[in-house]
Amino acid sequence: MKIAVLQAEAEVLDLEANLQAVDAAAQRARQDGADLLLTPELFTCGYSPALVRERLTPADLRLIADRATAIARRHGISLVYSAPREGAGQRWHISATLLDGAGRAVLTYDKVHLFGAEEQRAFSPAEDAPRAVAHGGLRISLLICYDVEFPESVRAASDEGAELLLVPTALGAGFAAVPNILLPARALESQVVIAYANHCGVESGLEFGGESVVAGADGSLLAHAGTGPELVHAVVDSALVSAARERVPYLRDRRPDLYGRWGGRPSA
Repeated sequence: MKIAVLQAEAEVLDLEANLQAVDAAAQRARQDGADLLLTPELFTCGYSPALVRERLTPADLRLIADRATAIARRHGISLVYSAPREGAGQRWHISATLLDGAGRAVLTYDKVHLFGAEEQRAFSPAEDAPRAVAHGGLRISLLICYDVEFPESVRAASDEGAELLLVPTALGAGFAAVPNILLPARALESQVVIAYANHCGVESGLEFGGESVVAGADGSLLAHAGTGPELVHAVVDSALVSAARERVPYLRDRRPDLYGRWGGRPSA
């Protein structure tokens, strides 16, 4: 599968401008031969949790979903888009959805680990573990931004059989260690390809770091964006994932029977 990763600056609360940017990226990605386009966290509405929660309506959320569906169908490309999702009890989650080339929802995931006070006030944390689905010849799973910085989240996706982990993110400037050190390590230790799509530029006063990456299951970097707007590509091959798992069998050699007992030890 050839994937395209969008790195761009969103316009906060300008749904039309953001959806047009996704549409243009989908067209370009398809022309470049990509089968799937990954976009950043909350890119459809812009990353500003307090404003988004205060001003967006359920009708806006339906519009985003309908337009994303139309974009995937029009270009015949699988698409991962991120937007708020209204859950039970009027609680809103940060969500990501994988659509197939016919615009059908294949997988939806709600963010478990919320980052920072503003995000925690605006949204509710989810509790469901990541799932993996068969799509395009691969087993694919979703996480969102801060989730991927926890080894438990990535390992849970790997345990579900994921070979490709798609991660919309909104990583601020000053955290370059995440795409350059942490993500390759996460990919290597759980032996899964991780594609990570970040914002760039400034939104509501927050500067984003860019540096979207695709990290291979052996820890290598398959694609690495700079700090400005960019569309990067990588080819994901399940055979290479299998080869990485055979070369160093981390997953096979785990001893979870021990780890559970270790967790109960008192701290020193």
